[in-house]
This record gives sequence, structure tokens and C-alpha cells, in this order.
Amino acid sequence: MKNILQPLALAALLAASGAQAQTVLKIGYATSQTSHYGVGSTVFCDEIDKGTQGRYKCQQFPNSALGGEREQIEAVQLGTQDLVNTSTGPLGNFVPEVKIVDIPFLFRDYDHARKVMDGPIGQDLQKKMEAKGLINLAWTENGFRHMTNSKRAIVQANDANGLKMRTMENKVHMDGYKTFGILPTPMPFPELFTALQQGTVDGQENPIPVILSSKFSQVQKHLSLTGHVYSPAALILSPAVWNKLSADDKKVFMEAGKKAAAAQRKKVNDDENNGIAQLEKDGMQVVKQVNGESFRKAVAPAYAGYAKEFGADKIAAIQAVK
Repeated sequence: MKNILQPLALAALLAASGAQAQTVLKIGYATSQTSHYGVGSTVFCDEIDKGTQGRYKCQQFPNSALGGEREQIEAVQLGTQDLVNTSTGPLGNFVPEVKIVDIPFLFRDYDHARKVMDGPIGQDLQKKMEAKGLINLAWTENGFRHMTNSKRAIVQANDANGLKMRTMENKVHMDGYKTFGILPTPMPFPELFTALQQGTVDGQENPIPVILSSKFSQVQKHLSLTGHVYSPAALILSPAVWNKLSADDKKVFMEAGKKAAAAQRKKVNDDENNGIAQLEKDGMQVVKQVNGESFRKAVAPAYAGYAKEFGADKIAAIQAVK
């Protein structure tokens, strides 16, 4: 009897320790834990913890603690970082096809942008990412980008002329912004606050949730609601993790990604609705009625280059989504 019990006890012990086996995944993003990126990432982490009964947990690294977005994407691709919740700005350096979504004035509004990203066009881009060693669990969101600066109010395109503006390391953005007379200055996000503070650059452009969570109101006087570019974001998992997941766990991760995207988008909506009043309270002068037509006219010449790079048909397919 004793000999039978010993293997049974050992099996029970092994089963128990197997149930306790835990994998801690590192997830990084550029902004604070209370930002839209933090909200989306927290929901994702809670969902995988719940869905795998604690076998997978996350450790969050907000505020660019693991480096700029470009470095983090590379680390996820290499397998030295598990997850990144990143804007698509630097993603085009790894997956050129993704750059199409960074074209200025391509998207009409949030509804249009989200339908494109969640539909066949977004799914096709996800496949292109997978081919480059990046598993995009979901299109999260950064938001429509607006301009801030320390010099003057921007009401129409030529008001931006001559301003030295920090941009992402993204050629599509830079080509577009040059048409407004802006002097684009690419710079990693972690360096931006200090550069604004010291006057190395006059301004920057980001969605309201980023302007809020980064406290740019402390170093920028003017905000113009230009909405010149829609900035999607992506929750990217390393293939090193993905390839080890069981089929059931893969489903849990995909489902968690969907819930994260919904939560992140809701936070973007909330920040858009309430954040402008907060920024005004913080002392920013906000131009709410921008002459959008002047910006669209100014950027028109850049569209010839975009059509050559991405295909006029592909641009038209995005614009046609209802």
C-alpha cells in the first residue's frame, strides 16, 4: 500500500506545482499607468491573469521605462521583451505597409478609423506584421493628433510655418508636416518634455490623452485642435511567447486584446470629451475652430507621393470605408 501511495502523492504534488507555475510577461508603453495606454494594458493583464487562472501575469513598465517605442518594438521582435502597447508611428520602420494609416487627413472621424482598423484592411496589416515577427493581438488606440507650441495660436496651415516641431521618427508624418511649413524634428518620445522645456523645439503634436498624461500644458502655451492625423496603436506580443501558447491560451490572449482595445478607446473618448477643459484650466490657450480646409489644401501635394508609395487604390479603399 505504501508503495502505491508514494507515486500518487508525488503525482499530486507535481500537479499542484504545475498549477502554480507562473509566467510573468513584461509589457511596456510610453505614457503613465493612468493614461489610455495604461488603461488598455491593465485590462489586458487582468484578462490574461483571469483567463489562464494565474498561469500568465504581467509586469507593467509605463513611462518608457524599457526605452522609446522603436526600441520596444525591436525588443518584442527579438524576444527580449514580451509585449508593447505602441503607437503605429515607429511601426512603419519594421512593417512598411503600416505607414499608410499615418497619412494626414486620411480618416474622417473615430468611427471611420475604428471600422478600418477592425475590418479587412486592419486584418491584412496584422498579417503583414506577423510575417515580420510581430504578433498584433489588437489595434488599440492613441487618437487624433493635435498641435501644441509655445509661440503662437495655429488657426490655419500657414500659422505653423517656420515652427520647429518634434515629430515621430516617421517619414509619412514628416512629408505631410513639411507642406504646412513646419520644420519636422524627429525625436524619441522620452526626450520630448525636456526638449520643450528647454526650447530645443517649439512644439509637438499628439492626441489629447498624451498631451494630458504627459503634462505638456506645463511647457506649451498653445493647443490647436487640428486633428491632422489619426494615430492607431497596437498591442504587440513577441512570437517567442505566442509560439509557446496552447490553442486555448491563444484564444484567451486574443480575447484579452479585444477587451484592452475597447477599454483604451473608451479612455481616448473620455479624455477627448473632458481633457480640453482640463488643459484650459491648466493655462493652455485652445483654438477649437481650426481652418481644416487650409491644412487639407496644403497637404494635397504630398498625396501624390503617398499614392506612389502605397497605391492610390489602397488609399481610396480606406477612404471608401463607411
